[in-house]
Amino acid sequence: MTTEEPQELLVEKKEDGKIWIITINRPDKRNALTLDMMYDLEDTWKAYQADEESRVAIITGAGDKAFCAGADLLTPPKVQRPGPFRIPAFGPEDVWKPVIAAINGHCIAGGALIAHDCDIRIAAEHAEFGIAEAMRNMPASWVRDLTLHMNIGHCMELVLWGDQRVSAQRAYEMGFYNRVVPAEKLMDEVMEWADRMLYLAPRAVWNFKEIIKRGAHMEPKLARIFGQALEQNLRGMEDSAEAGAAFREKRKPIFKNK
Repeated sequence: MTTEEPQELLVEKKEDGKIWIITINRPDKRNALTLDMMYDLEDTWKAYQADEESRVAIITGAGDKAFCAGADLLTPPKVQRPGPFRIPAFGPEDVWKPVIAAINGHCIAGGALIAHDCDIRIAAEHAEFGIAEAMRNMPASWVRDLTLHMNIGHCMELVLWGDQRVSAQRAYEMGFYNRVVPAEKLMDEVMEWADRMLYLAPRAVWNFKEIIKRGAHMEPKLARIFGQALEQNLRGMEDSAEAGAAFREKRKPIFKNK
């Protein structure tokens, strides 16, 4: 009798598919990512972005020891993929819908990359943070964007002196974590943020995220022009009329991205 292997990446959908909860499910390996899992995450982000009902995603890790400890350097891939070798885009870098990181434990290396690519990072009090690639002579070119979250001195501290992690409170003080809460209240806090997103206009939210992220790398005047051009997609939307009606009727709006 064979025992079925547990799924290493879980996707749960709530509120009629509007909220996606993505769980890295390898607690015995501190939720380290195999190459197969990286491909699965890449596919999951694409599916979330393309889904017509999805509004907000949450990514977390199973257990309470680690959010994600980075790459699993020992487990070979189960599937050999054709073409040249590449590292999949396992973080939500190119996702324009909101993504929340529910950091349930240590957030290290590739786990830090995933958290960095999220829009909001809410951490349990025991969830230490570190970027350990310098200890293993591994690449981490994504650290170029850490200065979007914190000052350059803190970036140097974390990346160059990667042999030590910082506490969740220190990561919050540096500007990387948005909130730090007791572990038993983590998912309640995260779900409150997710629920709030269900009553915000999705097209406007997606526009704002793209303007902020792309605009961070543009000359300021060009970024303003880009934003104004992108926001032409709001013209004539039913959601604009719904927002006015909800305000007049003193109720929450029901946005449909139309």
